[in-house]
Amino acid sequence: MTARLLPAHFVGLACACGLAAADAVRLQGAAAAALAAVVVPVAAGLCAPPGWSRIAVAAAFVFAGAWWWGSARLDTLDRSVLAPRIGTADRFVAVTTAEARRGRFDQRQRAVVRGEPVELKLRPGRSPPQGARLSVLAVVQAPRGPKNGFDERTWLRRQGVHVVLRVDEWHPVGRRSGLGGVADRLRGRLRSSSAPGLRGERRALVEGVLLGDDAGLSDGLKQSFRRSGLYHLLAVSGQNVVLLAGGVLGLFLVAGIGRAYAHVAALAAICAYVLAVGPQPSVIRAAVAGAAVSVAWLAGRLRDAWHVLLLAACVLLGWNPYTLFDAGFQLSFGAVVAIFVVGGPLRRELEGYPMPARLRTALAISVACTVVTAPLLWLEFDRVPLYGVAANALVEPMMPLLLGLAFAAAAVDPVAPWLAVELAWLNGWVAAYVAACARAVSALPGAQASGRGAALAAAAALAAAVVLWRRVVRPYP
Repeated sequence: MTARLLPAHFVGLACACGLAAADAVRLQGAAAAALAAVVVPVAAGLCAPPGWSRIAVAAAFVFAGAWWWGSARLDTLDRSVLAPRIGTADRFVAVTTAEARRGRFDQRQRAVVRGEPVELKLRPGRSPPQGARLSVLAVVQAPRGPKNGFDERTWLRRQGVHVVLRVDEWHPVGRRSGLGGVADRLRGRLRSSSAPGLRGERRALVEGVLLGDDAGLSDGLKQSFRRSGLYHLLAVSGQNVVLLAGGVLGLFLVAGIGRAYAHVAALAAICAYVLAVGPQPSVIRAAVAGAAVSVAWLAGRLRDAWHVLLLAACVLLGWNPYTLFDAGFQLSFGAVVAIFVVGGPLRRELEGYPMPARLRTALAISVACTVVTAPLLWLEFDRVPLYGVAANALVEPMMPLLLGLAFAAAAVDPVAPWLAVELAWLNGWVAAYVAACARAVSALPGAQASGRGAALAAAAALAAAVVLWRRVVRPYP
């Protein structure tokens, strides 16, 4: 996919680059911010080619402002009122903001204490629900440093978490209210109504794809998803948002309601879904994209996909510039850029081969995403799935059906519970097929490369990307 470069592209790119620049060098104080706001635009105006000076100066002003904002946000994220209390024990009031993640020896759960995000370290067994207000007796600890290739302290700090509370005792004292309480109720409602009657692995897989929560899956199945290159299905993606918004638009149009009201309803549905699943990079990107399209249609100013992608990046980096280092952010945006640049030309290149159109599209997207994300997977995890293209080609055509049935069950459950149960039963077979594909591909010899093999696989993916660029992408205008 190619697009004509617009001033909005340069301004959006300047904003994203300014926010990212704060990760490298922070502007300290008002004097540094004012100096950057003057020097950067002047330098841009002097260096710009003829006819581009105004755009360059505008982009430079945005860059300097975003650089200042990113520096201020990082200073806020690095500030902690609980860090001086490391090594002490006390009773705190904690509000859980996510569901517990179960490990082999303990459980970890995100919470807020005195307005600061923390991580609770709980004993195995019963865990508090999301949104619970707890009275906890805990020891304040520092996160672990680098160990076995993972630096927990840096990983948590980039999310604004500076302490771990090792909980010795907890009991609920209430529930959170406000917008967080609304998000908890939406998540609970979506969880209960999207797969009524399903149990075990099938229910856990439907919830994992719909809510981005793999807590209910067995360790063996999660490993199969990783080895087969299908683990991205357990993170909420743009496909979820597209199906949700498209379904709402379709229902309103079929009912004869105006398109403007349909777009307003789609915006409301997207916001509710984001609240239910939480602020994951992939869902925020997709939500910003979907919301921007609806707002642009309502305003009569439709924009192209590159502009919307840059807007999503600015939203995420503006809230937390450290997101640039997040593997989910890198893989999500890398995959979308791959689809934009390589997916379309490759799909057209495959039109001469005897295969169904859906398979052609799935294969083109799988190849495009694989060659771009393989180096990122090697850098982040030192592992690369070798049969990801085949696994995604088998599974991707079924994902719209799985998500569509889940959303449909959730929609009809309040008025026709029996129909929701039937839809969920059918969806259980789709989930069983996805799980079977993950297990079959992961069981193949050499399904996942690590160490030196992963490095070679990443190098091969880069070489494939160069070949695709020269032979497939460049010939198309």
